[in-house]
Parts: sequence; C-alpha cells; structure tokens
Amino acid sequence: LPPQTWTNSINKANKMALLAWAKETGIDLVQINGQRRYGGPPPGWVGDPPPSGTEVFIGKLPQDMYENTLIPLFQRVGKLYEFRLMMTFSGLNRGFAYAKYSNRHGAKEAIAAFNNFEVREGCAIVVCKSTEKCELSVDGLATSVSRQELEAVLRRVTEGVLSVTLYASPCQKRAQLAVLKYTSHQAAAMAKKTLMEGNMRLGGLEMKVDWLNPDLKQKLQSCEEKPSSNQVQGGKCLGVAKQAPMSPVLHNTLDRLNTLCQRQCLGTPLFLTKCVQANPNGWLRFWCQVIIPGCPVPFSGFTWVRQDGPDRSGHEKAKVAVALQVLRVLGESLHT
Repeated sequence: LPPQTWTNSINKANKMALLAWAKETGIDLVQINGQRRYGGPPPGWVGDPPPSGTEVFIGKLPQDMYENTLIPLFQRVGKLYEFRLMMTFSGLNRGFAYAKYSNRHGAKEAIAAFNNFEVREGCAIVVCKSTEKCELSVDGLATSVSRQELEAVLRRVTEGVLSVTLYASPCQKRAQLAVLKYTSHQAAAMAKKTLMEGNMRLGGLEMKVDWLNPDLKQKLQSCEEKPSSNQVQGGKCLGVAKQAPMSPVLHNTLDRLNTLCQRQCLGTPLFLTKCVQANPNGWLRFWCQVIIPGCPVPFSGFTWVRQDGPDRSGHEKAKVAVALQVLRVLGESLHT
C-alpha cells in the first residue's frame, strides 16, 4: 500500500469520529512537527498567556484515543488555554499529552481528578505537574564552533531561542557543551525533537542533545563561560580562523567540506538527516539538509544508502552522500 493509504487505514473509526467532533464543535486542531495542538491561545482569549505552573503532563494514554475524548474530559475541571497531543506518523498518539489551564487552580484540579483515572476500562492515566523545562544541553560540539555561529544555525532550524552559552565539555576532550535556553517548554521540546531526529552534526562531531540536568547546570554555573570566538587574545582570534589552510590529505568527504567552508569563511556546516523509508533489501532512504551559515539557502534533498558495515543506521553514509553533493554545488573538485 502507498504510505498515505496505509496510515489512513490505521484506527480509521476513531479518526473519523475526531473529524466529526471537530466539525460539530468548530474546534481547530493544528498539527506541526509531531504534535497536534488546540488553542495556545483558544478562541476569545484576551491578555497574556497563563503563568508557569498551569500546565499538566498526561501519560499512559491509549494510543487510539484523540482530542474528541480528551479535551471534553479535561475541560470538566477548568478552562483550557492549550492542549497538545503528541502524534506518530501513522496518526496514532504517542501515549502522552500536555494540558495548559487558564490558571494554576485548574491544573491542581486536573491532577486531583484525573491522576490514576480510568479513561477506558483497565487504562488508568497519569496526570502530574509539567516540569516546563526550557533549557537543553548539547554536548560534543567542535572547539572551532563559535557561540554566534551556533546561535545563527539554531535560529534557522528551531524557534524561540533566547540564549546560547558555550562551555568546555565536562565529558569529552577537545569538545564544547552548549546550554540552549528557549522561550517556553514547548519551544524547547520541539527544538529537542528536531535536533535529535535530525541526528545533528556540527563541525564533524556527533552531538548529544538532552534536557539540561540540574546537577550539570550547577556545575557549569561554577565555571566560567568559554570566551566567544570573536574575542582576541595575544593577537590571535580564538575559534575558526579567517583563512584556514587546507591540509595536504583530507581523510574523508566531511573533512573536505568542513575545510572548504572554513577556507571560504562560510562557517561550520550543520547536518540534519532523517530516515524516511527502509526497504527489505537493505536500502534506506534519507531526507538530508545541510545548513551553512554563509549560504542564504540550506541544501536539502533525498538520498539512498545501503544498510551495511559498522554504520547500521545509515546516518553517516547519508551525511557523506549529501556532503558530496554540496561540494559539487560549491564547485569544489574532489580530486584536487
């Protein structure tokens, strides 16, 4: 079956019931990047968004249950400002959601009423206060990456970036750790999803993206922030040199692209790769995007790679394949 036909056939009755309910109530549901949202703000809302402490986390949801059941249920205890249901590509939910109320009283009432509540016989859900985390840690950044360069790239692939702070990585030698602060928990969660699903690479190193651990935050706050790359010390610029000489022998295509971008003062390439199709014969189809700060438009496209060798996931091969294409577009000969 074609992918769209296959996904439409899953949980079809409940999907049709959801559509009928949305049409009857006039409720508008918007799906963006793996989550479907109502409100934020809802119709008729006047004033600022609700303060912190008004959002609850809802877990252990049956995956075939949708907003036509959940929104009326959670509206029983208070006015909803926003409801977000996390979704899979097949159209089932991912088993959890977030409900934000107009005030803290509504959130407290929801926890009291619905934690361990059976939404279906034998299916008790979990409802608790949302942590509303807004900070991410990104470990494994190349030492050549500057704060300004990283922030520029993040603003192109995520929304709501408030600040970017660089530190020497406490876990990896010759690497940096970045603390990213976002405007809201939702913005941070979407950024985390984008960066993790994209299998992000910046400056040739694999990066680990996670919520900022409180212990790590305390440890970092006791250290000084790394100086940004435009600070001059001893007459030398820290970070990426304006004219980085090409090494005589480049070991791989990614090194070649990194060096070319540095030499032409374009900044460090950011790779995002996502497997969108896996065939039984071992071939994988990837969506790839390369963002180069000095280029106005990202390089995007699809490529096929073979699933074999040490890189069973195929992400590294996909990055090499797209790097080859970018090198050709930039006019770089692979044999010079």
